[in-house]
Amino acid sequence: MSTEKFRRELRQEAEQWWQEGLIDAGLYERLCERYQLRSLEGDASQRFTAILLGLGSILLGLAAITFVAANWQVWPRPVRLALLLGLFWAVNAAGFYLWRKPASRSQRFGHGLLLMGGLLLGANLGLMSQMFHQSGQLYALFWVWGLGVVVMAYGLRLASLGVLAWVLLQLGYWLGWSNSLWGGSLSDSAWSLAIQHMPLVTALLFVPLAYRCRSRWLFWLASGTVAMSISMNTLSLFNSSESAMGWAVPVAFLLPPALLWSYSSSLWRRASDPFVPIARSLALWCLGISFSLFAFQAVWETAKPDSVGFTNWHLVADVIVLIIVTGLGWFQIAQESRQFQSGRHFDRLLHSGTIAGMLLLAFGLLYCSFNWVTLGSLGVLASNLLLFGLAIGLIRDGLALGSRGAFWGGMGLLVLDIICRMLEYNTGLLLKSLVFALCGIGIIAAGIWFERNSLSSHASTHRSTEEKPL
Repeated sequence: MSTEKFRRELRQEAEQWWQEGLIDAGLYERLCERYQLRSLEGDASQRFTAILLGLGSILLGLAAITFVAANWQVWPRPVRLALLLGLFWAVNAAGFYLWRKPASRSQRFGHGLLLMGGLLLGANLGLMSQMFHQSGQLYALFWVWGLGVVVMAYGLRLASLGVLAWVLLQLGYWLGWSNSLWGGSLSDSAWSLAIQHMPLVTALLFVPLAYRCRSRWLFWLASGTVAMSISMNTLSLFNSSESAMGWAVPVAFLLPPALLWSYSSSLWRRASDPFVPIARSLALWCLGISFSLFAFQAVWETAKPDSVGFTNWHLVADVIVLIIVTGLGWFQIAQESRQFQSGRHFDRLLHSGTIAGMLLLAFGLLYCSFNWVTLGSLGVLASNLLLFGLAIGLIRDGLALGSRGAFWGGMGLLVLDIICRMLEYNTGLLLKSLVFALCGIGIIAAGIWFERNSLSSHASTHRSTEEKPL
């Protein structure tokens, strides 16, 4: 779809071409019809009118809220109940009616009303619980509100409602954890159990919703939440006074990248999965963060074998289920690589075999250090080598594929590793200054070389395409 900036520039250039005689009147008319160049001023006027209507609607809404707040205690309960339900249903019905219209402006306005309906659902829940004297934890309100918006998102297939539901459930999740940290309990209600089983809840609610809405952003948020909640909930399995011991640390930091890299919807659907690149990019991010943390010497100094005990046995179910899903995903990757092994050449350096080797090596080091013997300097050296190998792999793949994200991700990890080691160990200021200067010069030189290399390769590809016979 052409942007308005492109259409304005095209109209200006087309008029100049017509005046210079490069195109005739017929071609100019066809360009105007194809890109709707004559409707640019009308679209700007309609957009200005929509902005004015939006501002006026906001002021009217604030006036209505102020009026209701001034008379809320005066009105009887049936009037307040009818007002809340009537406003909620009226906004959602109007939004659904306008959203179903084919006109784009009406669809946008209806979309906004549906989002307002999702917000009004929380206001209704809070005010009705106050009217009927129903008290409870704040995180439970966010969970009920978020689940209601999830139902709306599934019914309407709106990714924006899905993002709103994700925000609400995240607020409920973190409020629940903060409540437990300040002396509360997380085992006294169904909503507390949902917080403790956040990885499975997020995977079951938002991953299918991302496919239903065809939203890459929603899948990215859901995958990141699953990875984060796995680490949080796994580290809370043990009641050690110093740190989480046993297998909690390796599982908490290495299960998320293993799960994300092996993820594929072909386990339950036959169609091609457009979200696999997103999951694997998140897996590389998780590996980079984990290896960066393990590269610090303090992590391996505190990793001492100790006896630990479970605080909540039912939390192990999440880990077991996700490990099974991860195992199925890696089994499928092994089957596919065995099927296409003959004559196959891995173009990427960071392919599934390399990632599996890194995960197994890191898991073995962490498990040994937290259960058998303290590795100390050996663990620090191995973690730095893993981080260095991941950075080099990203840089190589970025150069081979012309991917700026992979190239600069690898450069960032490499520079971060060097700077952290210089700041961690007791080195002189002159040496630190020299290292910082070399890192800066290296980044500038690598950036210029990468841009020139990518531009030259793009030009050669374009030239070879033009030279092909028709």
